[in-house]
Amino acid sequence: MPPRSVRRARREKSRALAGYIVTWDVDSGNLLQCTRVRRFIFGHTVSTNGKTYHYPGFVELDGVRYLGQSVLFVDREQLDPLRGFLRANAVEHVISEATMGRILSN
Repeated sequence: MPPRSVRRARREKSRALAGYIVTWDVDSGNLLQCTRVRRFIFGHTVSTNGKTYHYPGFVELDGVRYLGQSVLFVDREQLDPLRGFLRANAVEHVISEATMGRILSN
């Protein structure tokens, strides 16, 4: 089975996007910050009383592509929510304008 990031990329719509590459650095010594960022970006699943609840993450939104560890490509509509979250949680980040080509089949 391919890694989770490859499965996620294969599910994305294959279209070219104009937007931004956002990279960030979390203080690994700050467990609260690490947990908040991980849950916001990737979502989380909770099992209670035999029921499972999935809370989707930012990477599951349209206009967001996961590029690698601590790196996302986001379109114009998704930039402000991501930037707002990173600022509110005091996460150092850098934003660069970029264009992403469509996803090619294997």
